[in-house]
Amino acid sequence: MNPESATQLYKAPRTEISQNQGQFRIHLNFPGHNHPDHDDHGYGPLATVVESFMDPETLISMHPHQNEEIVSWVPSGVMRHDDRQGNELVTDSEHLMVMGAGSGFWHEERTLADDPPLRMLQIFVRPHSLNLPPTIQHEPIDDPVANEWRHLFGPEGSNAPLSVRNDVHFYDVSLDEGASIDLPSMAGWDTYFYVFEGAATADDTHFDKTESGLLVDGEEVTVTAETDTLLVAFLIDPDAPITRQGTVGR
Repeated sequence: MNPESATQLYKAPRTEISQNQGQFRIHLNFPGHNHPDHDDHGYGPLATVVESFMDPETLISMHPHQNEEIVSWVPSGVMRHDDRQGNELVTDSEHLMVMGAGSGFWHEERTLADDPPLRMLQIFVRPHSLNLPPTIQHEPIDDPVANEWRHLFGPEGSNAPLSVRNDVHFYDVSLDEGASIDLPSMAGWDTYFYVFEGAATADDTHFDKTESGLLVDGEEVTVTAETDTLLVAFLIDPDAPITRQGTVGR
């Protein structure tokens, strides 16, 4: 860490908060827990980042959400979504889904018997206002380019292909062993990142698979892959107005 910089990098190990429902298992990452002086499990509008596992032939039956934006990021495999609006959607490495639950949205998720085992992230964003109109976005995304950030969602009006209703940007990158890249940064915003696969070093700190970092008051920090690494990052306005009544994220 540069002693002249106000930047702070807070590391968290793999979360110990998990639920095992047999064919469906989750590990809940709370970005606010990275910061030792933070009294909120979320960090501003980013409530929770859930690592989800679904075995083949698994059904999560129809259930409701309210007042949260739920993003499904599937780097490999497939997640099948049905809802009461009649949508039948498949989210995979070529598509991203954002479900704005708003005043209420019912959906179910499943994998088929011949689908591969699924490991994905479900990202819960706190919207800026309660009981917004329910929405769903399901869009193709650009092919990844090795060692370059891919911008996947952002606030409404940003240049990202999908949007959420608060001040969070989301990026992913596949880094080759030995490659380096600067974490996304913006004046007044903070950065949370999560190592989905591989291992990396940031600011002389080692981050293994499923470990996360929170960069506060950030100047540019460079991440270097120790092996081939898949990394996601969130650029967050910590002072954005938020709601706290989501079904899961809160």
